[in-house]
Amino acid sequence: DRDTDKKRIEELLEENMVLEIAQKQSMNESAHLGWELEQLSKSTDLADSEKSFVFELNECASSRILKLEKDNQSLQNTIQELRDASLASRESSLKFVELEKENQQLSKKIEKLQNQIEKEKQSSQDLETLSEELIKDKEQLQVVMETLKADKDRQVQTSQVL
Repeated sequence: DRDTDKKRIEELLEENMVLEIAQKQSMNESAHLGWELEQLSKSTDLADSEKSFVFELNECASSRILKLEKDNQSLQNTIQELRDASLASRESSLKFVELEKENQQLSKKIEKLQNQIEKEKQSSQDLETLSEELIKDKEQLQVVMETLKADKDRQVQTSQVL
């Protein structure tokens, strides 16, 4: 995903440079046409046919300047869109990196908790085993106590009979 974003950013930056170069060229051409127009309008000793030609040239240059200005505005808009897209892509990339770090931290926490659960299970099993052993010991002691009590009762009865 990061490689795709990086590649897209590079493509957008390259396209941005191409558009900026095209914009500069159209501005230069517009300025040159303006200069030519100015030079033509400065010539005062032109004949009527030349004035008509100059007028047509002026109209043509004006039309071309308007077209170039329109193209320039379109290029400016495209450049801005590309900058916005590039910024969004960078922000997305940063968010991805941030989420990746958070994911790693959560994975570590999960691993620690799983280890802790395993330890708790083992401890619980150990306690269960100990409890079973203590119950067996208690039962054996009760049997021994009952046997001793029965022996004592017999001894008491035997001593009373004698």
